[in-house]
Amino acid sequence: MSWTVRLFRKNRQILLLSQRRNLASGTDGEIKIKQILEEKFPLASSVKVVDISGGCGAMYEIHVESEEFKEKKVVQQHQMINQALENEIKEMHGLRIFTSVPKR
Repeated sequence: MSWTVRLFRKNRQILLLSQRRNLASGTDGEIKIKQILEEKFPLASSVKVVDISGGCGAMYEIHVESEEFKEKKVVQQHQMINQALENEIKEMHGLRIFTSVPKR
């Protein structure tokens, strides 16, 4: 992670600090959750996990595209994700889940 400092001037000075991280590497939590999902959904064509809590691991956004979701309702697909992450969810504040079936 790196910090970016910007100074703007318009009638007064404002100091803006923002934290940026290299999205290619991912946080430990992102990596762990992605590995679990890839193991639980071996037919997944895409698994993306993003820590949307600023890096503290309290909230994640998950996108999974898998054939395992075929002919299942969205609620059932999300239940499958929740079951796969049963232990990890206990430590989270929130979770956004997006699931889909790959297009042919």
